[in-house]
Amino acid sequence: MAGRSDRIKADIVLLVVAAVWGGGFVAQRLGSQHVGFFVFGAARYIVGALVMLPFVRRMDIPRKWLPWSILTGAFLFTASALQQAGIATTTAGNAAFITGLYVVIVPILMAFITRKPAPGITWIAAIIAVIGTLFLSTGGQLSLASGDLLELIGAFMWACHLILIGKLSPKINVIQFSLIQYVVAGCLSLIAGLIFEFQTFGGLSQAWMAVAYAGIISTAIGFTGQVWGQQHAPAADAALILSMEAVFAALSGYLFLAERFTPIQFLGCVMIFGAVLLAQLWPLFKDKMEQQAVNP
Repeated sequence: MAGRSDRIKADIVLLVVAAVWGGGFVAQRLGSQHVGFFVFGAARYIVGALVMLPFVRRMDIPRKWLPWSILTGAFLFTASALQQAGIATTTAGNAAFITGLYVVIVPILMAFITRKPAPGITWIAAIIAVIGTLFLSTGGQLSLASGDLLELIGAFMWACHLILIGKLSPKINVIQFSLIQYVVAGCLSLIAGLIFEFQTFGGLSQAWMAVAYAGIISTAIGFTGQVWGQQHAPAADAALILSMEAVFAALSGYLFLAERFTPIQFLGCVMIFGAVLLAQLWPLFKDKMEQQAVNP
């Protein structure tokens, strides 16, 4: 029962993380009006690191896991950068949909790494979630553009980031691991910002509210919550729950940016939510049916 209780808590935390990240799209859109993406990323990750710093009494991550922790931060930076670079030459809908393909990429990579295929129900739920993301993000009309390749590579980077967290989070301190992620991503973003977007640093004074949300809520709380949640949730299931980010992003756009839903976008939301419920409730239903078969 303890294991199942921890899993339920982890699923709830990951759902909250999805909501936090979905709201972060509003902050990123508002912040991008004043600063470049690399500059915004540097600010958010550095703020996230500063928020976490008071909770770290000492750094005692085992030496063998330190390079992997740094690599996770590098994947976080790379995935974010590719996503933003792709948006420059494709639509936001395409970017959201292609990024959401990590829901399918994760079980594929996990099957390759572990040589154990994901359960059939995971594949069914993942495919439903991908179709739902297509409806929600693009209205069902996907027109390929040059930036889509960058988005696809970015989706693989997000998948690798999620898998690494799943492997490392049970082995090392969550707070320390999160701090390393943010420092690495922040430093890499700062270097890129100084090289490519130096002229936009002055806009940080106007984007401070967006940076505060992204740094404190999306990063310090969101990504740290992801690390904790993945201590108890398999990577493929975590990817499905986190796909709810698209639904919360659309809801945030509706509430704060006056964006509107079409019927097919609403259907997409329902499909994603249904896929998450299917993946989480099917094992419970299956266990109950097996118990009834043993004890009629």
